Amino acid sequence: MTTPSPTADTGAELLPIATPARTRAALRTLIRPDRGLALTGLGILVAATAVGLLVQPLLGRIVDIVADGRPAGDLTLPVVLLVAVAVVQGLTTTLGLTRIARLGETVLARLRERFVERALNLPADRLERAGAGDLTARVTGDVARVAEAVRSALPVMARSVLAILLTLGALALLDVRFLLAALLAVPVQLLTARWYVRRALTLYADQRVANGAQQQQLLETIGGAVTVRGHRLEEQHTERSAGRSRKAVDLTMRSVNLVLGFYGRLHIAEYIGLAAVLIAGFWLVRDGAVSIGTATAAALYFHSLFGPVNAALVLLDDAQSAAAGLARLVGVTDLAEQPEPTAGKAAPVSVPQQRTVSSEAAVTVHEVGHAYGPGRPVLHEVSLTLKAGEHVALVGTSGAGKSTLARIVAGVQQPTTGTVTAPASNGEASVVLVTQEVHVFTGTLAEDLRLARPDATDADLRTALSTVHALDWAEALPDGLATVVGEGGHRLDPARAQQLALARLVLADPALAVLDEATAEAGSAGARALERSAEAALAGRTALVVAHRLTQAVAADRVVVLEAGRVVESGPHDELRDADGPYAALWRAWSGSRATTAPHP
Repeated sequence: MTTPSPTADTGAELLPIATPARTRAALRTLIRPDRGLALTGLGILVAATAVGLLVQPLLGRIVDIVADGRPAGDLTLPVVLLVAVAVVQGLTTTLGLTRIARLGETVLARLRERFVERALNLPADRLERAGAGDLTARVTGDVARVAEAVRSALPVMARSVLAILLTLGALALLDVRFLLAALLAVPVQLLTARWYVRRALTLYADQRVANGAQQQQLLETIGGAVTVRGHRLEEQHTERSAGRSRKAVDLTMRSVNLVLGFYGRLHIAEYIGLAAVLIAGFWLVRDGAVSIGTATAAALYFHSLFGPVNAALVLLDDAQSAAAGLARLVGVTDLAEQPEPTAGKAAPVSVPQQRTVSSEAAVTVHEVGHAYGPGRPVLHEVSLTLKAGEHVALVGTSGAGKSTLARIVAGVQQPTTGTVTAPASNGEASVVLVTQEVHVFTGTLAEDLRLARPDATDADLRTALSTVHALDWAEALPDGLATVVGEGGHRLDPARAQQLALARLVLADPALAVLDEATAEAGSAGARALERSAEAALAGRTALVVAHRLTQAVAADRVVVLEAGRVVESGPHDELRDADGPYAALWRAWSGSRATTAPHP
């Protein structure tokens, strides 16, 4: 279960946050496969802590020997035992903490893998509504806080809790009245913890949201720097960034003040408890109920509680921060597991499964509708069939719903209503989507290509590059296929990056290829060359092409025209051009603009 998505002051509908109950359940699920490791580590730490509790009685024994004026030789045994206790405790503590640390790293790795897997499967429209800043903050800040808590706080917390419980038990063994005196500090500590927890969880959650909004604003300002400067909006965007930064700083200072108040209350509890134990020891020694050494051991026991008690309570700071981060991560993983309700309602019961696969290399879109929110429909009962091997061009004005339909056919986005049947290979959908926003991954060119087919040989890579007319420039790179590309490597221009994406499509060899304006980034100079690359990549397979240029529609077997989210025309290019309908109007506008901008002989 997740809480409703909060809305940042950027206007974005942020990704949901899991409830505390759901977060705890998710944590139990993450730990369950390593229960044996957890129990072993805990058992070793119990033994280490129990051995360490022998220090105070041994010191008390030394005090009694000295107070009674006994020979110095009587000190030998307790001193030797103290050394033995130190060695055994050190070894067992190291072994136990190692196992707890291994447990933490294993669970953290499992959490990261699950988060990345689910984040990659989030509906595209949901990510668009949330904005890049929210997801970026969760991937970076929240994961880092959980990792820090697992690596530093978890071992210390486990050891501290065990030390507290066993030390209180040791106090009771000395004399139950020592335990009762020590427990006078507990009400102050509990009230302090309650005071802190009630404020911390909300504060840290607000801090994470503010950081996400701050990152979103920075991404928008930096990403749109050219537009910002062009419209002279520098001052306005700077003020927005400063405002969100001030909000983040204000929340950070509130958290600092909260921690300072937390520490102050803990010091009061320490004073009350130690004073009570010393007074109890004074009365018990005076009455002859216990020896001076026993009273000394009791005082040392309580003093030894300062460290673990303060550590456990102070770690509430890390725990609350990590819990807030974990809730945000679980909110994303849960969102990816659930169907995304759109337009304020779930998909109709009459459409229990919105996407199916077929052994035939054909695509059937049946009465598909989609909306990005209440009152924002984009597609209206679109029905479309692509025959095996058919190339269909999707055209229409901006905002007609072409890209949305392409993403739905590709399986990247789920429709609100209706069904899609896509071709399959080995029981799984065999579809590849190539958009105009192509990413060149950091690594060698060969590694980038093998993302589509990890077992591809160098010969396979060269064949794919040759198919899309990219082999010449690829082999001309400084190290050929071994050239490092992407961030920090050899820079590929938009046309070459697109050819790289088309080569990956060839390597993946899907039954259905969906191209969403995949040649739009080439510019006029490289447009025709890139269109030839796309035609070669699509040869022999079923294809749906969102046409950026109507030359792609001319080459297609059929043209489908979308207008306001509805199919208004469908047929061959020549037929639609002569029909004097919406496509003919688009064709006249496009061909007329080309004639106007064509160079004079």
